[in-house]
Amino acid sequence: MRLSRLICSSILLSASLLSAESKNPADYPFRLHIFNRSETDFYHNRVEEETKGEGRANLFANNDVRGIDFSYECSEKLKASFGYETYPAKWKKPNQELVVLMPVFGKPNAYFTCDFKTQVKDYAYVSHNGSLSSESPADFKDWMKKRDYDPEHGKNVPTKAKAAAAATASKPE
Repeated sequence: MRLSRLICSSILLSASLLSAESKNPADYPFRLHIFNRSETDFYHNRVEEETKGEGRANLFANNDVRGIDFSYECSEKLKASFGYETYPAKWKKPNQELVVLMPVFGKPNAYFTCDFKTQVKDYAYVSHNGSLSSESPADFKDWMKKRDYDPEHGKNVPTKAKAAAAATASKPE
């Protein structure tokens, strides 16, 4: 009896290790900016076991930006992006399911993974004065280019518009 428990435990541990996602940010080529989310927390004996919810985000992938609507089930609470903060992500099933690498808040360099079921949009989301709207990916990418913003390639904070700086520099004195 004891041997069969040990064998079962070994098999379960091996299976969980094989299905475990990497916690190395370098394995996640895309970036996800979460605008909003709603969630419900589930507890067992006063211990939080999981959260489920839905939300909206922009996915920066393959030099493109697309809005996504998503639903998720995570082992820990999910936080919306602060400012221009983005989270590492990769496709588990292209255009259907993302694996997102989320930070464990309060623990530097610690992460957990969360699977997002996604619906990819033909547009990008834009937040202005607390209100969410949409625009074409081409317009959003133009905005990104003018502000040297590209979170997929390490440019994580937009700068002032290059066009405004160029206009100021070319004014005759």
